[in-house]
Amino acid sequence: MSRVANTYWVDDRIRSQRVLPRTVSTLPTVKELSLEIIGTRAEVRRRGGIIPSWVILGMIMLATLAVCVTVTLRTHAEMRNASSQFQLMQQDVDSLRRGNAVLENDIRRLSSDPKAIESAARSQLNMARANEFIVPVE
Repeated sequence: MSRVANTYWVDDRIRSQRVLPRTVSTLPTVKELSLEIIGTRAEVRRRGGIIPSWVILGMIMLATLAVCVTVTLRTHAEMRNASSQFQLMQQDVDSLRRGNAVLENDIRRLSSDPKAIESAARSQLNMARANEFIVPVE
């Protein structure tokens, strides 16, 4: 098992320690050097140097799935946040509408009912009738 797993490294060490044979005065070409150092395509595939296309396709599909899941989760979180904010705002609007209805009722009452006008004048403006005496009590 270890021999099969380490064939690349063993091959690489043997090649790096080998002295290239020199011919008279010609230097080897790049193709010859690359074949000597790297090996043929079949040797590279045998050592596992090329990733199969189905693995690359699988990685692309997995990455696409991860992006889709991330976008979906983030969108759901933003939607929940917006929904809770909408409910809070709707509650605030309802309470303000109730307050406005109470104030409209007070305005109608103060504009038409003389007893309500007198009561408001006495409590809010500290007014009194001409024949009344106010005695402050501390």
